[in-house]
Amino acid sequence: MDTNAAVAEGWRRARADGRVRAELLDLAWAEPRLRRRFPWIGMGELHFSRTPEYPWTWDARFVLSEYGGTYFVMGPTRQDAVGRVTTAREAVDLVLETLPED
Repeated sequence: MDTNAAVAEGWRRARADGRVRAELLDLAWAEPRLRRRFPWIGMGELHFSRTPEYPWTWDARFVLSEYGGTYFVMGPTRQDAVGRVTTAREAVDLVLETLPED
């Protein structure tokens, strides 16, 4: 499977997974810089890898959909807390703020 097909399949699987809100997935996918990255979900967090092969990259912020409707942005490691926001748009914007160039 080529890289583009693998990334597209990753987005399909992320949507089917059910641990990340559709609103967050829709907004992330709508951003060309994020859409090119492989989305993977770990512990309910939406991550964005530069490569579709495991081990995935950890060079971008990621988002946890919290109970109650908020989002918690971290990264690039789980020790790096960015903060809690109330909308998916704010969460995506925080990811894009420091997203490394491909």
